[in-house]
Amino acid sequence: MTTSELAVCSNCGSVNRLPTFRRAEEARCGKCRKHLFSGHPDDVDGATFERQITRSTLPVLVDVWAPWCGPCQVMAPAYEAAARELEPRIRLIKLNSDAEQTVAAKLGIRGIPTMILFHRSKEIGRATGAMSAGQIVRWVRERIPLHPADA
Repeated sequence: MTTSELAVCSNCGSVNRLPTFRRAEEARCGKCRKHLFSGHPDDVDGATFERQITRSTLPVLVDVWAPWCGPCQVMAPAYEAAARELEPRIRLIKLNSDAEQTVAAKLGIRGIPTMILFHRSKEIGRATGAMSAGQIVRWVRERIPLHPADA
């Protein structure tokens, strides 16, 4: 049984240990002291994205988007609402495909918005196209078994 999870701070990139007996909602980064979970998906750069995927033991949902994309703009409030519901069991982040073209190409992004779900460095799900908050939450829960109280 795991007694702690590892979460990467989207602000400074530090890896933080989250003991399972403490409320993760209140967790702060040990280095920069910012809240690890705010219910707001952070827009990350390529290095922070890579660190989130490879160092976190929490599942990570990435929204690959671009500022000029209409469907991305429509989905942004739904993605934020999904973050409020799924965090801290799932980390939600955003990756701007225009600013991070190399990462987007490496991920094989063909259309946006695209959501990719990672767990322990492996891609376990991918969906392209705008979704509502309820659809995002359902899609994640179908791929990641959460606690019974979360169902």
